[in-house]
Amino acid sequence: MQGIRRRVVYIGLYEGIAIVVASIGLASMSGHGLGASGVLAVAASVIAVLWNLAFNALFERWESRQAVRGRSIRRRIAHAIGFEGGLIAFLVPMFAWGLQVSLWEALVMDLGLVVFFLVYTFVFNWVFDRVFGLPASAAPRASPAPT
Repeated sequence: MQGIRRRVVYIGLYEGIAIVVASIGLASMSGHGLGASGVLAVAASVIAVLWNLAFNALFERWESRQAVRGRSIRRRIAHAIGFEGGLIAFLVPMFAWGLQVSLWEALVMDLGLVVFFLVYTFVFNWVFDRVFGLPASAAPRASPAPT
């Protein structure tokens, strides 16, 4: 599976599973029911997708103006910190308000989700690629036919 179909299936599965797990995690960390936690998990998912689109567009615009091309470890770390830092800035106040907890408690909950998402993203991508095959950009190149 390739192209837009692959992306739609990927996002749908990734976010669907994430919403279920995040709802359960938020409910257990906050003591609130699955209803309130589920609404917050859906809102967090929408915010994460929109922030991903906006942040990556801004980052790639900045990146295109840099003299040194490529994605070094340093640049990848800056990207990850910028993305996660922005997401935390959006989600912590929302969690504090929606779960009626302090900003500190909301930050701790969000950091728990960040750790979960680091592991989840790694495992999900590995399983997704095993089930649906590698995207064209990562698939081994075909060997040229012998002449």
